[in-house]
Amino acid sequence: MENGEIIKKIIDLNLNNLIEFNGNILPQKIELEMADPNQDNSEEWKTWFPVASTVTDDEIEELQNQIGCEFPEDYKMFLKYKHFYELHISEASFFEHPINSWKMSLVEKIFHEHLKDDLIDNGLIPFAMWEDWGYLCFDTNRNNGDNNYPVVLWDHEFPDQVNDKYEDFYDFIKRSSIEE
Repeated sequence: MENGEIIKKIIDLNLNNLIEFNGNILPQKIELEMADPNQDNSEEWKTWFPVASTVTDDEIEELQNQIGCEFPEDYKMFLKYKHFYELHISEASFFEHPINSWKMSLVEKIFHEHLKDDLIDNGLIPFAMWEDWGYLCFDTNRNNGDNNYPVVLWDHEFPDQVNDKYEDFYDFIKRSSIEE
């Protein structure tokens, strides 16, 4: 099985687990395409469902140009697979990826004013929270070839340090799903 199929299988498994245990309910506005059509819209908490991604190669290229680096192919495939509000794999919580506002959502997280100096300016591109104290980031200073950057853990209490966690994005997805 190739990387893309393994990543898709792991994403589906984790999203299905979230739905099975009613973890797909949030107290916020939900994109119409992702909202449960049978829910009472007057309720504060709304049910959402993952849907097939509408992300295009052109949109990814625009985002990469805005950030100033190219994403790993496995991460691009990840972005083009499913839209979701929450996705947890191991201790990582991916940044939300809603259907109509995914790019704006990612840009807000990546360029968050408190992170820019510590992360972006140092070649670290965050893509998920780690527990409640750090971020998983691509370390763009170290390119393993084809933009397969190592995945590092940045801890907000030690902003000048990063800890190597995974060889690349695929290694993170595969090893994290095994750890569960």
